[in-house]
This record gives sequence, structure tokens and C-alpha cells, in this order.
Amino acid sequence: MTKAEIVTEIANKTGIEKVAVQAVVESFMETVKQTMVEGENVYLRGFGSFIIKRRAEKTGRNISRNTTIIIPAHNIPAFKPAKTFVSEVKGK
Repeated sequence: MTKAEIVTEIANKTGIEKVAVQAVVESFMETVKQTMVEGENVYLRGFGSFIIKRRAEKTGRNISRNTTIIIPAHNIPAFKPAKTFVSEVKGK
């Protein structure tokens, strides 16, 4: 499902204009992104959590050049679904 399909679905279910729904969806995504850039997690009870995972520094290999490189420590965004979310997707 794409963002446009989500906007259409919400507009159909709520009766709110697509333009307004799109503005809300865009604002939600921007707020989640900005909060995570600032180093904070976002928790949505019953849905899941947008969390920041820390990856430690590690040694990698470039096999085409047969060299070793150091991959620095870095953060990556992740989503951890709530238990109720997981059980619904699994089919209970």
C-alpha cells in the first residue's frame, strides 16, 4: 500500500477531504522523522514503536579489492510492532 492509497482510504472512511488527510499524514511522518533525528524514540500504544538502534563499529571486507575497512558506529531507524499488532498479522 502506498502513501496515496493510505490517504485515499482514510479520506473514504472519515469523509475528510484528501488534501487535509494528506497534510496530516505528511505532518505525522515529518514529526516522527524529526523526533528520531533528535535521538528520541516514538511510541504509539497498540501499534508499535519507532526506535533508534545503535550499530557498533565493525570491520568489513571489500572482497573485490581484498582490503579491510572499518565501518564506524552508527544509528539506524527501526520499527518494533506492538504485541497486539503482531498477533493480528499472524492470525492469532
